[in-house]
Amino acid sequence: MLNKAILMGRLTRDPELRHTPSNTPVASFTLAIDRGRKDPSGNKQTDFIDCVAWSRQAEFVSQWFTKGMLAIVVGRIQSRNWEDKNGSKRISIEVVCDEVSFGETKKSREENGYASSGGSYDRAPQGGSNYSAPAAPAFDLPTGSSDFAELSDDDDEGDVPF
Repeated sequence: MLNKAILMGRLTRDPELRHTPSNTPVASFTLAIDRGRKDPSGNKQTDFIDCVAWSRQAEFVSQWFTKGMLAIVVGRIQSRNWEDKNGSKRISIEVVCDEVSFGETKKSREENGYASSGGSYDRAPQGGSNYSAPAAPAFDLPTGSSDFAELSDDDDEGDVPF
């Protein structure tokens, strides 16, 4: 059987890190993913997908991801049965993450006017700020003599460069 989900979306809130009774880290977060089309009244359609990461992946997510960040998740879809506080049986569908990675570079986030502050990822206030992004791994390519060239994010340029 095949069960593989690949998603890219923005976190709707900061990841919530908890630990199981055996002290295994587990992080829960939700991705907002646009469907790419509008409803009949012209509004964007968005799906909100619950995700769960375990162990080292959970610690990574809780340390480096905050509300509003673009994330790429690879995992499997899983259902879970549980009882609410009224005793009603419920079912939750979630993606159990095998991989979680950054969907954009730190430089791209800064160019789009985002700043990280106090554990959340929101638009920086107008008129300057004292915000500083937390130290995150650098994923930008080094400059200098390299076979790689930076490509524009503009989709209207037409030809692929190879």
